[in-house]
Amino acid sequence: QVQLAESGGGLVQSGGSLRLSCAASGRIFSRYIMGWFRQAPGKEREFVATISRSGDSTYYADSVKGRFTISRDNAKNTVYLQMNSLKPEDTAVYYCGARDGIYSGGSYYDTEDHFYGYWGQGTQVTVSS
Repeated sequence: QVQLAESGGGLVQSGGSLRLSCAASGRIFSRYIMGWFRQAPGKEREFVATISRSGDSTYYADSVKGRFTISRDNAKNTVYLQMNSLKPEDTAVYYCGARDGIYSGGSYYDTEDHFYGYWGQGTQVTVSS
């Protein structure tokens, strides 16, 4: 089992940047495919980005491609989401998830939240216009 804890959220103006972190504890972090998802009020949780176990493969939602970057440091048991050029429509609670899979990950096949067995409590990101 793995425990996840997000941090780094906050209030930022449109065009600004934030860096989210997700610290993991418990079982070996490098065995998990990691993903970031977000949920805006009244909306379903949606995929944002995913990264493979080794960190060499990533996949992004079209809405954030070119603005957000997912990365991980397996030595620190942490996955990051660097968010640049933020827009008001990026406002949401951001969650990190861990997926225990049989392949390396970081692809289109990791975009469904029901594949992720572990979740953090979420961190609020608010972008003002």
